[in-house]
Amino acid sequence: MRYVSTRGDAPVLGFEAVTLAGLASDGGLYLPDAWPTMTRDEIAELAGLSYVDTAVAVMMPFVGDAMTREELKALCEQAYGRFAHAAVTPLVQLDHDQWLLELFHGPTLAFKDVALQLLGLLFERFLTGSTKHVTIVGATSGDTGSAAIDALAGRAGIDVFMLHPSGRISEVQRRQMTTVLSPNIHNIAIDGSFDQAQALVKAMFNDRAFAGRFTLSAVNSINWARLMAQVVYFFYAAVRLGAPEREIAFSVPTGNFGDVFAGYVAAKMGLPVARLIVATNVNDILHRALSTGDYSQKGVTHTPTPSMDIQVSSNFERLLFDLGGRDGKAQAAQMAGFESSGAMRLSNAQSKGASALFASDRVDFDDMALAMRWAHEHAGQVIDPHTAIALAAARRAPGDVPMVTLATAHPAKFGDAVERAIGLRPPLPARLGDLFEREERLATLPATFEAVTGYIAERATATA
Repeated sequence: MRYVSTRGDAPVLGFEAVTLAGLASDGGLYLPDAWPTMTRDEIAELAGLSYVDTAVAVMMPFVGDAMTREELKALCEQAYGRFAHAAVTPLVQLDHDQWLLELFHGPTLAFKDVALQLLGLLFERFLTGSTKHVTIVGATSGDTGSAAIDALAGRAGIDVFMLHPSGRISEVQRRQMTTVLSPNIHNIAIDGSFDQAQALVKAMFNDRAFAGRFTLSAVNSINWARLMAQVVYFFYAAVRLGAPEREIAFSVPTGNFGDVFAGYVAAKMGLPVARLIVATNVNDILHRALSTGDYSQKGVTHTPTPSMDIQVSSNFERLLFDLGGRDGKAQAAQMAGFESSGAMRLSNAQSKGASALFASDRVDFDDMALAMRWAHEHAGQVIDPHTAIALAAARRAPGDVPMVTLATAHPAKFGDAVERAIGLRPPLPARLGDLFEREERLATLPATFEAVTGYIAERATATA
């Protein structure tokens, strides 16, 4: 398996190199040079398998010769052995055709754990026996940071610098990051938005003077290995609801487009996906892009769903590249125009290709709250506001196939929003019960390249 950049001017890499690299050197994102496929019989054989065995079957084609099947299975057993539910990502039925896929049973109570627990182990494996020291730089709208920090705290050869928008994530999300006091963990609150934090991370990768001093890598969904791990639970859920004999639809709360792009990858591999609903909040750039072809930024509105308060969805570039004929030069030009003007139009091929599989919906605050109440009153389920965005969109969609809403975070991570909607405050699980008594450590910096890179340069390990 070889990996190419969406912008066509970076080296072609194998799985190990692409995992350690994160962002491509030309500013693009890596993805496989061709999609591996599974036959109907191979998908049918997934029925009844454990999550670990499903993960090995789905991910092995992407890993190639970077490790053996047995080595990959051992890593998966270690990664998913920390989850609080034996099924890892269990399905919960809401009514006759609506289901929840619970992705929050990992150590930090969010779907990012499914990928980042494995990614941390991959980093460790690929660095073992090497003198290389990796500097992870990342931006988080809430959950990526805590999941990455949990997975990488204390690991040799790795320093983590995680940026988050100050005051724009929930207190639980912040404390899950800032109370990890391992020497290799550095939390940075920037005075700005998530989009600014994400832009700073990309700028660091693209600045030759800075990037040349360190071995930079990424844990955001710009890292291909993270997306690869998220493909698994689409297969795991679908075969339990009748795939490949019937199609399954998924509704995904969407900000940076990584989770729903994993669903697209599953479909490209042969999973019978009827449609993927891209559910956005009022920060609806993706809904506008998919429904009208208009991918243009507007101001970010602060909402109770901070992980979706985004106007630049990094992984959308991967979809545009794949649907646009995999023309790296054309994709680079399209993204350069967007980065300079904040706006672009999808091509006819991109719009037509997207409409074959994707639908989209914009869910406002009131409909989000109504979905939370419906889940509680009619199905006995307490859900977080991000999941509620996707559930609202799912319930408005045609009901001709089983519909799976991705439940991306434990409701206790957003206790204020849940309490406002249903009148009950969900408790934190026992393993996080003392979170609000733990010591915090973080730096607060202006959202400038000079301030952030200066802070990192003083603390990171330079390339030998």
